Amino acid sequence: MFSNAENANALPAVNFHLWQPCNMRCRFCFATFQDVKQSCLPKGHLPRAEAIMVVKALCEAGAGKITFAGGEPTLCPWLPDLLKVTKSYGVTTMIVTNGSRLTPEWLNDYHSHIDWIALSVDSLNLDVNFHAGRKEPGRLAPDLSWYLSTAQLIKSAGIRFKVNTVVNRLNAEEDLSGFIASSQPERWKLFQVLPIKGQNDGKVDDLLLLPGQFDSFVERHRQLLPDTTIVAESNEDMTGSYLMVDPAGRFFDNVDGRHFYSKEILMVGIFEALKDIRFDRAKFLQRDGLYDWGVSI
Repeated sequence: MFSNAENANALPAVNFHLWQPCNMRCRFCFATFQDVKQSCLPKGHLPRAEAIMVVKALCEAGAGKITFAGGEPTLCPWLPDLLKVTKSYGVTTMIVTNGSRLTPEWLNDYHSHIDWIALSVDSLNLDVNFHAGRKEPGRLAPDLSWYLSTAQLIKSAGIRFKVNTVVNRLNAEEDLSGFIASSQPERWKLFQVLPIKGQNDGKVDDLLLLPGQFDSFVERHRQLLPDTTIVAESNEDMTGSYLMVDPAGRFFDNVDGRHFYSKEILMVGIFEALKDIRFDRAKFLQRDGLYDWGVSI
């Protein structure tokens, strides 16, 4: 269970999932939250005012960084409001995005409220992205030139840049070193594709890795990119090492291979809700969860 919950430092970093009907259908996604929509949140998300209240509660409880994830967070109409509120507390902000809604105009409007953008890049192969679901309906899957131009947009806006990659059966033999060397993210996060019951079961099975494939992908790229900060997270590393908030404003954990939800934060408060979930702070530190992410650290 969560330890030392009354200490403000107990909230080093929080991922707030803003569920929206994502414009891509990634088969490996472990944050679909259809169970949340069906059980307690018919519209799929909190109203704007309540989402802001959750963010304020996290900031006031001592969060050092809030990462807005999804779904696709840029589809949330009030994401800019949540970013502004977070920054007003001096808390570091991050967005995890597929990049499809990042335009020069959008970045120009909101760059001052965003410290980091993590761009999801799983493959540079059109067929791999197509079969993995990493594409928008009616549009071509993203390719190398699109990802490079999106990375440049982010960096030109003065936003710190990182890349997230889900390593799965389709991309396990791919070489992404050229893209990483060209785009030069500050961090490259490699995730082993993670099966979660109730989220991606039935879709992810043929994408799961064979023994040794994840380690091979990681070590190959570490040799090719010795100067790049590569953070690798196996399924074991990812389990119980994240503080996560669901679209209904509840903490949740994935310790049992499925999502387990706390009471609503706005009903019982941050520290009471934390008692319901399991978070291993030692694992958080071991996976390099605490790093130089900005002034709020």
